[in-house]
Amino acid sequence: MEQNPLVKVGSFGQGVWLDYIHRHLIESGELKGLIVEDGLRGITSNPSIFDEAIEGSEAYDEVIRGLGRKGKSAAEIYETLATEDVGRAADILRPVFDKLSGRDGFVSIEVNPHLARGEEATVEEARLLWKRLSRPNVMIKVPATAEGLKAIRRLIAEGMNVNATLLFGLPRYRLVAEAFISGLEDRVARGLTVAGIASVASFFLSRMDVMVDPMLEKAGTAEGGELRGQVAIASAKVAYQMYKEIFGAERFRSLARRGAQPQRLLWASTGSKDPRYSDLKYVEALIGPETVNTMPMKTLKAYRDHGNPEPRLEEGLAEAQKCLAKLAPLGINIDEVTRGLEEEGIEKFNKPFDSLMSNIQKKCGS
Repeated sequence: MEQNPLVKVGSFGQGVWLDYIHRHLIESGELKGLIVEDGLRGITSNPSIFDEAIEGSEAYDEVIRGLGRKGKSAAEIYETLATEDVGRAADILRPVFDKLSGRDGFVSIEVNPHLARGEEATVEEARLLWKRLSRPNVMIKVPATAEGLKAIRRLIAEGMNVNATLLFGLPRYRLVAEAFISGLEDRVARGLTVAGIASVASFFLSRMDVMVDPMLEKAGTAEGGELRGQVAIASAKVAYQMYKEIFGAERFRSLARRGAQPQRLLWASTGSKDPRYSDLKYVEALIGPETVNTMPMKTLKAYRDHGNPEPRLEEGLAEAQKCLAKLAPLGINIDEVTRGLEEEGIEKFNKPFDSLMSNIQKKCGS
């Protein structure tokens, strides 16, 4: 077990999570095996993952048909299936949560992505999911849009665990951390405890390089060529320094003395999308304490096979800062890029959700 690279990642203070969920993973014992053998500490899910799980297998068919015969809508059926899977996965991860005193062992479930621009609707759905799951190691995923930031603050203030997702830009990351801390402060102002509330800020990586690399190539300069494939990791390294600054300041330390946990950075979208890059590109460079890396199953297996973990997150910080500084002279406004990625990301979450509803409807009649 000591030789397993995934286990070694955990020894450096990073939580290894799986960006995948499926009923077979739970019922077959595979999830338990990943926890015991690979040191898995968490799971992230989203409608796209559930869409693939439901469309690509018969594991859910009987339950879907049964709920359909009872007159349940596709949305109600999805909520039932998703909360059942997330709840069971959370129960399997509960010993990890308990062993680590609530610092890890979480399973995330996402609100309907169509609500990304609606604060009130997001809060209401998050409350329903939180109440239905009723487990301390569940996180509610909320897109970190402008409206989502307000929802995140309110949900933290209500004592929920929140995964602030769909995060690309550094300015937006600072606002996510602000929403989290403000939510904790709101609780203190009401005389409520801040102990036991967990949150992560999910920074999406490979999608950033997919967007920026063609811009660098279009620039047609040697410098642009040198920056290809560097921007996402550079942004993550700078984000981690921001994390240390924000959560090392007295404002948060005063909350920590009351039992508050920092909001960890979570590296998401860590499967390489460009075949020219290493399949471990977004894992190897970003191992460091008090962080999480959520990997697709393919990436997790690849890391188990040939990962070489070392704490590299704070290496090359000066180079990372220079990388980001070189973008503007090349005509690339990184803040505009990340805003575009947010808009694109919302749409990429909406489409699989709509596909999921359609597939459930079809299986109701099969």
